[in-house]
Amino acid sequence: MDIDKLFKVPKLPAGKRKLPDNPSLDLLKKIKMDTEAPPVPSSSNGPAKGKRAVTMEEVDEDEDMDRDFAPGGDAGYFAEEDDEGRFFGGGLTSEQKEILNIFDNAGGEGNQDDPDALSITSIRRMLLRFERAVNKNQDHRSKYPGDPTKFIDSEADLDSAIKALLPLAQAPVLAYPELVRSGTITLLIGLLSHENADIVIDVVEVIHELTDEDVGNEDEDEDEERTSEEALKILIEGLLENSILELLVDNLTRLNEVEESDRQGVFHILGIFENILGFNPQLSTQLVSKTSILPWLLTRIQFKTHDENRGYAAELLSILLQNNQPNRLELGKKDGVETFLKVLSQYRRRDPVDADETEFMENVFDSLCSALSEASIKTLFLTAEGPDLMVLIMKEKLQSRSRAIKTLDYAMSGTSGTASCEAFVEALGLKTLFSAFMGKTSKKQKSNAPPPASEDTSHILGILSSLFSNIPSESPARTRLLTKFVEGNYEKVDKLLEIRDNATNRLKLADSEIEAEKKALISDGEEITSEEEDTWYLRRLESGLFTLQTVDYILAWVAMEDDGIRAHLLQMLDRKSLSMQDIIQTLRMFYDNVDDEPEPPPEAAAGSDDRAPSQKEILAGLIAALDPATLNDNV
Repeated sequence: MDIDKLFKVPKLPAGKRKLPDNPSLDLLKKIKMDTEAPPVPSSSNGPAKGKRAVTMEEVDEDEDMDRDFAPGGDAGYFAEEDDEGRFFGGGLTSEQKEILNIFDNAGGEGNQDDPDALSITSIRRMLLRFERAVNKNQDHRSKYPGDPTKFIDSEADLDSAIKALLPLAQAPVLAYPELVRSGTITLLIGLLSHENADIVIDVVEVIHELTDEDVGNEDEDEDEERTSEEALKILIEGLLENSILELLVDNLTRLNEVEESDRQGVFHILGIFENILGFNPQLSTQLVSKTSILPWLLTRIQFKTHDENRGYAAELLSILLQNNQPNRLELGKKDGVETFLKVLSQYRRRDPVDADETEFMENVFDSLCSALSEASIKTLFLTAEGPDLMVLIMKEKLQSRSRAIKTLDYAMSGTSGTASCEAFVEALGLKTLFSAFMGKTSKKQKSNAPPPASEDTSHILGILSSLFSNIPSESPARTRLLTKFVEGNYEKVDKLLEIRDNATNRLKLADSEIEAEKKALISDGEEITSEEEDTWYLRRLESGLFTLQTVDYILAWVAMEDDGIRAHLLQMLDRKSLSMQDIIQTLRMFYDNVDDEPEPPPEAAAGSDDRAPSQKEILAGLIAALDPATLNDNV
């Protein structure tokens, strides 16, 4: 018997097997079974008698089979089959496969890209793997400090171990307390001082993800969200105990933003600050006082080229200065006001190029406005010729004009804004201000241009109110101010009355809604508390009362100081079935709700004759001057 003939491989058909355009799953399995060699029993003496293993060389012709149907042309589509015939290709890129491998390695037997698969055991295993990677890398670096080839492998393992911590953000309730309890958080923050900047960037990315305000909040109820917040609080406290703020600021100066990876690292560092301050705004004082973040931010916003990190720096500045007096005062010490004006001056003659730069400009203006709440900052603003720059910006009528008007409103408010009011008039700001107030356009502009925005009108009224409150009587500046209301046949007075009508109509609508709510409470037998009264008053202010009070305050001043304006005002009020008594009633309500200003400092009290009157004192004087019993008007 010819043994070779018995075991000779049969010849294949001459033509190749062709697959249909859309092969079925059964056909794919059949092809796999046809090309798969039968299992060969193993023994110490080699293959069993009478049988031999089929080698790949004997089926080379099958390798030429047309496999163009693989989705996406994925070369690994067939190479990634398992013993059960499942396919794991499907067009994944090499980078996507590497990411999946990282998550698979991080979770041991479990599938770690599913948050539900995270257990306390898998978390501890993950943290232990990270700790071993850190210790191994430190050991190799200490043993071979001058030979990178000796520790490059351990550094790659450390890189993978750090990235494997990213899924912990999906299970904060389990992971965050364990991070702190095990001391892993200390090891992680310690890597911010690592010699390899790429390792530092990895750590920053992980911390940014872990501190995100939305960690673990997907599809959770209120109780679970509250638990996530408690876990986040534990994590942030652990970060602060390990000097996270100082180490992050130190790395801002270390990273070179010319490199893309470093630029992303800076972005994530700023994101960590935003996350921490969003969770606890009170930490903003600590961030500014204990680190050099403020000088870095002021330097960063001065870069000529605009990018996302420049915009982020401006946004973080606005967060740090909002409702924070210590940070505002520190800004003055760091020449921050002059820096803001220098940055904003570039928008005097040009608009921002896109929405991102527009947001940057607005954040710088908002930061300056927040700082101007302090008297010392107003002095620095005046010294740096801020009022002059704002007037120049207003004249150009670009996007920055509205922000300049808002800035002047903040700078000129209160008794500490007197000097800025005088500087504004000296800079010929009245003409520009009233042009914006009346909505007048230049000859180059369309005659049907839209009227000024309501926000602009509100701030213009605030500026006018400050001018009347702060400019001394009988001074040339005050005469110029009153003259503006006489020009154009008292058109500015008519404009004020038009704004007053609009505010009154909005207020009436709000009053009707509030009255209905009061009746509903009374009918239910509930008592109206002082808190509800305060809430309703705030609603009335937002619904037109604040505008009404400001307009009537200005009308009271011009009526008291100029007989011609008063006669015209009374005539126009009479046409609307109103009288001066309506203005007096508004002022009395204003007087009843305005807070008494704090006592002046000791140095001002010594010269009490020069003390500026408070808002309440001014209102009392206006009410007395406009009372019909003392004014011989024709009401």
